Amino acid sequence: MKEISKKILIAEDDSMLSNIVTEKLVKEGFAVIQAKDGKEALRLARTQNPDLILLDILMPVMDGVTMLKKLREENKFVATPVILLTNVTYGPQIDEAIKHGVQDFMIKTNWKLDDVVQKIRQKLAMNHFG
Repeated sequence: MKEISKKILIAEDDSMLSNIVTEKLVKEGFAVIQAKDGKEALRLARTQNPDLILLDILMPVMDGVTMLKKLREENKFVATPVILLTNVTYGPQIDEAIKHGVQDFMIKTNWKLDDVVQKIRQKLAMNHFG
């Protein structure tokens, strides 16, 4: 029986970064959906029901914190794991994101692709052997 891959939504306006993370996640067996702003991310979350969201804070059209607030207002997304990928290290945006159920955050300049995969697997309680 084939394992059903988990679906990850990447909400990131830096297309190069988004594509690099997407490529790595696909190689690791995840299905990936990309959004370039918070409004598109909210629409895709509602239609695609991701298992986890990688969310940037500073995005055009709708920022990540606003997107997260709107997402958490919907019952089916109350428990969806969200990891921030951001350059914002402190302040009201981080506090607000935590208040709305962000499980973790990673500073963009401080991680490797394998760190992102490991964090996703932890949040999805997936074991990876090999």
